[in-house]
Amino acid sequence: MAKRLPRGKRRRLVTTEPANPDAELAGDDAADARDADEPEKGPLRRCIVTRERLAKEQMIRFVVLPPDEAAGRKLALVVPDLTATLPGRGIWLSARRDVLETARMRGGFARAARCQVTVPPDLTSGLAASLVRRVGETLGLARRAGQAVAGYSKAREWLDGGRAGLVVQASDGSPEERQRFLGGWNGRVPAVAPLDAAQLGGVFGRDHIVHVALLRGRLAERVRIEAERLDGVRGTLPAVAKTRDLAKTRDDAPGAAGGVVRDTGG
Repeated sequence: MAKRLPRGKRRRLVTTEPANPDAELAGDDAADARDADEPEKGPLRRCIVTRERLAKEQMIRFVVLPPDEAAGRKLALVVPDLTATLPGRGIWLSARRDVLETARMRGGFARAARCQVTVPPDLTSGLAASLVRRVGETLGLARRAGQAVAGYSKAREWLDGGRAGLVVQASDGSPEERQRFLGGWNGRVPAVAPLDAAQLGGVFGRDHIVHVALLRGRLAERVRIEAERLDGVRGTLPAVAKTRDLAKTRDDAPGAAGGVVRDTGG
C-alpha cells in the first residue's frame, strides 16, 4: 500500500502529454495554427501577424491553392481572396502594407497553412492593383445606376443638399481645392482618394475628374471599404488626413503643388 504523504508535501501528478496538439508547436507556429483553425463565423477575424481581431472589412483574406503538377506548380500557392468567397480555410491579415510584408517575408503564410507555400513576390503591389480595379468597377456601377455624379458643381450640390453619403476625390488633385470642396462637410461625410484624376475621369468618360459624390447606399459603402483597404495596402494616410496635411504644409514645399490637377468641370 502506497504511503500517504503528509498534507503540504503531496506532489502533483505531472503529464508529459500536451493539453492539445498545438502545444507541440512553439511560439508563432502554435499561434498561427490556432488562428488558421478558428471557424470563419461572425463579424470578426484574427490577423495571423498582429493577433488582433478586426472586422472583415479591415482585412484581406487569403487562401492556399494545392500544388498543381500539370501547371508546373510543385508547392501550394497563396492567393488573395478580396471577395472572401473562395473555398478553403481562410488566412486573414490586416489590410496594412507592413503586416502583409511581414507575413510574406517571415513565413507567416507557411505557418498558418502548415505546409510549404509559394508567395508571389509582388503580393502587395498586386493587391493594390486589384483594389484599384474594384474601386473603379464599383464607381462605374454607381454611375450607371444614377448614384454618382462628377465635377465640382454637381458633386457639391449633392453634398450641400445632404444627398451625398461619400465623397471621392482624385489623389493628385489640388490640396486646396479638395479642402475647399469639402468645406463645412469635412469630417461629416466620409471622403476617400483611391484613384488619380485620370482614373476617375476614365470612369465618367472624361479626361480627368477631381470630385465625385455618391448617394448613401450599398455601392457607396463598398467604395469606402475598398478605398480604405487600398490606403492600408499602399501604406498611405487616410484621404481626409492626407488632404488636410498637404494643404497645411504646401507653403513649406515650394512648387509641390505644381503637378496637381484642378477640377474645372461641372
